[in-house]
Amino acid sequence: MPNHQITVADINIARATYEANEPRDLFYKAATQLVLLSLAGRTTLTISEAIAVLLQTWNREFYRFHKFSAQHFAAIDKLLLSQTPALSVVQNKDIQKLTAADEASAKQIFVSFEMVLGPVGAAKSLHLFAPDYFPLWDRAIATAYVGVLGKIGSNGERYWKMMNYASRQAQALVASGYSGKPLKAIDEYNYCHFTKKWM
Repeated sequence: MPNHQITVADINIARATYEANEPRDLFYKAATQLVLLSLAGRTTLTISEAIAVLLQTWNREFYRFHKFSAQHFAAIDKLLLSQTPALSVVQNKDIQKLTAADEASAKQIFVSFEMVLGPVGAAKSLHLFAPDYFPLWDRAIATAYVGVLGKIGSNGERYWKMMNYASRQAQALVASGYSGKPLKAIDEYNYCHFTKKWM
């Protein structure tokens, strides 16, 4: 089993590489702010609309085959309503403190989102709600860590494994003196290394 160790030096190289090559980071920043504003009732955008800002740019492959329609927005709204209690519990959790007691709820939340948004959209959306707890992935990153993704609704165990990898990586980075946001930095490294293969 690979250990996927990442050093602070790796993170710094990935950040510079990512900034030089990936213009879509703006949409991540915008979506993050819009979700926070929507949750606080400080924008006319719904939470599903705020999420859509990220999904339609960072998950374009999924939306080649799934139209972002009024029905899809309604499905996301229904999903968010059903998962509000669970999301409120994890919103401020830190991946570094992940324990076995988190497994059942993490899997349940992920699969609920996966059924509506697919495995990649689920991870990206959940990260917007709990950016210190839910790691990002795409299919290339998932394959590198936990193997090829299965059909929609079957990837809860794979995502839980990804969370455990991310927890160990974040702990190691912080112990080595990293002071930024570990999960975003880890995703940038993974994206450069496994998706775009810039490193």
